Amino acid sequence: FENTLFGMGNPLLDISAVVDKDFLDKFGLKPNDQILAEDKHKPLFEEIIKRNNVEYHAGGSTQNSVKIAQWMIQEPHKVATFFGCIGTDRFGEILKTKAAEAHVDAYYYEQNQEPTGTCAACITGENRSLVANLAAANCYKKEKHLDLDGNWELVKKAKVYYIAGFFLTVSPESILKVAKHASDNNKIFCLNLSAPFISQFFKEPLMKVMPYVDILFGNETEAATFAKELGFETDDIAEIAKKTQNLPKENDKRQRVVVFTQGKDDTVATVGEKVTMFPVLDIDQNDIVDTNGAGDAFVGGFLSALVQDQVLEECIRAGHYAANVIIQRVGCTFPERPEYH
Repeated sequence: FENTLFGMGNPLLDISAVVDKDFLDKFGLKPNDQILAEDKHKPLFEEIIKRNNVEYHAGGSTQNSVKIAQWMIQEPHKVATFFGCIGTDRFGEILKTKAAEAHVDAYYYEQNQEPTGTCAACITGENRSLVANLAAANCYKKEKHLDLDGNWELVKKAKVYYIAGFFLTVSPESILKVAKHASDNNKIFCLNLSAPFISQFFKEPLMKVMPYVDILFGNETEAATFAKELGFETDDIAEIAKKTQNLPKENDKRQRVVVFTQGKDDTVATVGEKVTMFPVLDIDQNDIVDTNGAGDAFVGGFLSALVQDQVLEECIRAGHYAANVIIQRVGCTFPERPEYH
């Protein structure tokens, strides 16, 4: 069961702090968004670490998801493998320690040109605005890491693959190599739309990998942007899911599954020829600490059931449970063990 789940992405250290509207306005941030840092955001990172309520957590979308999957499974350890690039610095050491504590089998490509990537999570109420400074994460190289015999052996060991769309900005050729391996061997390859900017500005690499995608995740905003970019001419989420399911696919042994979450509204999923709604777990709004990591947690829960060959309904139920736990805590953190049956 070890190394059954393979993840590859941007390992980032989350720097999380509660801010106010003035802070968001100062840096031109929307309350609920994910963006890549530009030069104008450099001072944001200097300011956020000076705030009195700042917290540091190991993050990065894909890494969060594989950690949650491991947490849901508990035993054995090292069910999940993770690849990504970090710097040779204190933040990099923190990420290594945190991955080990979470029992994830992380193999980082370490380089000293760029420091370990960070993500500023600017929390206002239930919203979170994420600004990612990829730095080292952007330095992942297929030929320097993925292609190495020992590493590729780990890829081959897996039966489920998950990569967040965020990694399309870093190494689309690495994603394609993994996706083709999964497709050629009738294994399951999962991708996440991750953020509206991926569909808008990285549509070409996204659509290159789409024929290999067995399970596509996204939220309602990402789904709407994707539909717009592809000219679906509908804003009905069930219709978008159906059209996405029917996009060209390489391995016809597996019908594509599309899963769109909608915050507190029903999760939408394609089940065979129809689209089904799955209600999320009820929660008192007052119990929500912040929604940072909710989407990652949903995927993590989903994957934990998927690697155990559970049916789609069970995968979604596990996803809803994990997301429900994470929104009651700061960032993408979790208690010692799940209370899930």
